[in-house]
Amino acid sequence: MASVSVSHMILFIASIVIAASVAGVFTDSISQVSQAIDDRGLSVSENVRTDIEVISDSGSDAVYDETTNNVTIHVKNTGSQRLVAEARFIDVLVDGRYETDVTVTLLDGAESWGPGEVVRLDISPNDGSGLGTGDHRVKVIVNEDEEVFRFRI
Repeated sequence: MASVSVSHMILFIASIVIAASVAGVFTDSISQVSQAIDDRGLSVSENVRTDIEVISDSGSDAVYDETTNNVTIHVKNTGSQRLVAEARFIDVLVDGRYETDVTVTLLDGAESWGPGEVVRLDISPNDGSGLGTGDHRVKVIVNEDEEVFRFRI
């Protein structure tokens, strides 16, 4: 009779230890999933609140300067969050080629690129060798928001 009680006690303690271990693993896993969802939610929130528009006139002679071989476009922050006005946070492609020689300038004395503010992008395509005659396309990407600007030389 006592041996049955001892074996039941051992099984009970073993089941409690196993249940506690499983609960610990699930708690840790749920915590990691919760943190991942929070991080992803913040990233999605930033992307949703980011919106830009290229406001340059594609028919203007001011877009491409043949003496400096620079493309100059104006980009307006039409979203609801403040953006970083630095070239390393703005991806620029000219005719499908990623450009690294990009200068970002805040206009109208703005101290940051807030909603409604405009920046000027001075792009030196093809490592400064310029563009040929014809149709061209500039793609600007900020926080996964993309805008395409087409112009002709």
